[in-house]
Amino acid sequence: MSGNVISLRKTPDPDTTPTVTTLTVVPDPAPTPPVPLWLRSGRAIRTAATHERTRTAGRTVARHGLYVAGGARIVSKRAWDGRTAARYERYMRTAEAAGNFEAAAEWEERGQRFRDARHRRRMDLLHSPLDAAKGAAVTTGMGIGGLVLIGVAMAIATKDATEVVTPLMAVIRFINLMVTIVQVVWGPAVSLAPLVALLALWAVGSKQQAAPAWALPDRVRNGEGEPITPSIVVKALRDLGVPALRNAIKEMGDAGASMLSPIVLAGCGVEVDVTLPSGVSTNEVQGRRRKLAENLSRHEHEVFITIPEAARTVRLWIADSGALDEPIGPSPLVTDDTLTADYAKGKAPWGQDLRGDAAGLSLYQRHLLITGLSNQGKTAALRSLALWASLDKRVEFRIADLKGAGDWAMFDGLATQLIQGPTDEHVIEATEMVEGLVEEMNRRIEERQTDPAVVFDPLIGIVDEAQVAFMCPAMDADKRPYGGSKATSRYFMAVRKVHNQGRVVDVLMYEGTQDPTDQNLPKLVREGAHTRASLALGTESQAVMALGEKAVNGGAAPHLLRQGLDKGTLVVASDGIAIPKGQSSITVRTHFIGDEDAVAITDRAKALRDGVTTLHVVDRGEDRDPLADIAAVIGDAPRLRTQDVIKRLSALDADAYGDWSPGDLTRVLDSTGAEPYKSDGRMVVGRDQITRALAHRDAEDSASGA
Repeated sequence: MSGNVISLRKTPDPDTTPTVTTLTVVPDPAPTPPVPLWLRSGRAIRTAATHERTRTAGRTVARHGLYVAGGARIVSKRAWDGRTAARYERYMRTAEAAGNFEAAAEWEERGQRFRDARHRRRMDLLHSPLDAAKGAAVTTGMGIGGLVLIGVAMAIATKDATEVVTPLMAVIRFINLMVTIVQVVWGPAVSLAPLVALLALWAVGSKQQAAPAWALPDRVRNGEGEPITPSIVVKALRDLGVPALRNAIKEMGDAGASMLSPIVLAGCGVEVDVTLPSGVSTNEVQGRRRKLAENLSRHEHEVFITIPEAARTVRLWIADSGALDEPIGPSPLVTDDTLTADYAKGKAPWGQDLRGDAAGLSLYQRHLLITGLSNQGKTAALRSLALWASLDKRVEFRIADLKGAGDWAMFDGLATQLIQGPTDEHVIEATEMVEGLVEEMNRRIEERQTDPAVVFDPLIGIVDEAQVAFMCPAMDADKRPYGGSKATSRYFMAVRKVHNQGRVVDVLMYEGTQDPTDQNLPKLVREGAHTRASLALGTESQAVMALGEKAVNGGAAPHLLRQGLDKGTLVVASDGIAIPKGQSSITVRTHFIGDEDAVAITDRAKALRDGVTTLHVVDRGEDRDPLADIAAVIGDAPRLRTQDVIKRLSALDADAYGDWSPGDLTRVLDSTGAEPYKSDGRMVVGRDQITRALAHRDAEDSASGA
């Protein structure tokens, strides 16, 4: 039993029921026969042959050998083109295929001129041997005669007759030296010439990647970092799935190269114009942006298609792989603490365009709308414009942040009104703020009618998350809704009035909103903005709402931006920014300014001003204290014009102070010791007098209470 495996198994007896132990003998397994040596060697050879290192080495050897063959083919083609009229024939067929018969006739004429010149050169070769012989004889005779004359002159000068042949012997020795040098160099030169020729062919082939795709390095075969060349662009267009375009390229003698303008560097990518052949429309190419990008070994967001002025032409901007995922650097507002702003003549440094050039936006007399999906950088883009404008001390801000997350908190002490919160109460305050803009606009228009030369300081009203206002269901005492898009909507009508007439008196409206629809961004409001910008959106219909149909038809595509990845990237349609000629929009990668940097910028802006009192949301139904409210609106300013005091009181509480006149203000301040007085020819209210009046009143109240 030695060498066997014994297992014990208990089996029940059906009659007696006792358990019986049964022994089962299991034989040892048969030993595995050894693997033959030849089989082990074959497996090792197969493993070595299929190993990645072996395959890479094989591709490398094949690639460099094929570079030589490809270089020879390219050089041969170039030589053939240089000696024949083949290139003119190709260009002529290309022009005919594109429907440009004028260019075809011109290329035919050039080809004929080339043939005539070639014929003259060949005829000249028939006479060249005789002419060369005659020229050589004359030259040799003159040369020898000249050398003899030089020798005679030397002999006369030295009185030595042997000097006559000295110049001639010097030339003979020089010729002998040249022959000796050639004899020494000729052997190695003949031996090295084939190697030099092979190296030259290899250099041409490697530069043009003249090898099959399977032999190229993985990086090139996968398209990663592949440079954009004319052949790659034409191949991408040919494989786009447009039959008319594919057939036209096949018929072109130059394989479609004549369709392309020179490929030029443009920022972190390249730019090229493509003149489409007859029968192919630009929207057929625009509608296949993703496929074109993939044919170019790029992601969809790395290829932008716009329509320039030239007919049947599309302009392609193709980014370097991964370049758009790199940050563009800090804003000049952060890096240059001496930077100032000029609302009328300057441009806000907003970011960079796709070419890498600085993108500046003029704010002068332009209403602004920025929209996009949530958390794409809308507030940061809008706030950066306001931060730049704040460095012009003439600019006044009234801000309503209907998100209420503190994104605009740094404007406290800089804006004359700051509302922060998402509730209906905050929407009501924001609505009254915009209505206050309308009142100021009307006052300025009346003053302009009296004095056409008057110049006003810019007043910018900003409503961030404006969709909250449009969607607000609250109604006033007269049952008029604050939100909505009807003529009864207070917020809607106030914005419309500012859009209609505010620009000419420098009362401007900036709005930021999410996900534009007809409900949360009415058509009349979005079309009233002079500058329209959009971050990433969900659909093309939203892009049309955000930027307008003309911009989208011209290539603007914010709906193709990547949500969450292209934060801060805007598509802008405005005459306030430099847009390439013939295009209707431009893509801008905006600078991001963090909260700490924003606070530093607003601190610089506050230092430019004498002091601004910011009005905040107040509780409704509160009993007003006019004297205390007057002190609050004056703030840190030493004095304030009575007209400005009334205006700020109205913004503080329109119900209490909306109907006030200078007489009402004087009535309240009479007998307080803080009556208005003249300063520089204008009636003003002094801060110190108001402070003393409050202190005196509080002292009297304390005494009476005691």
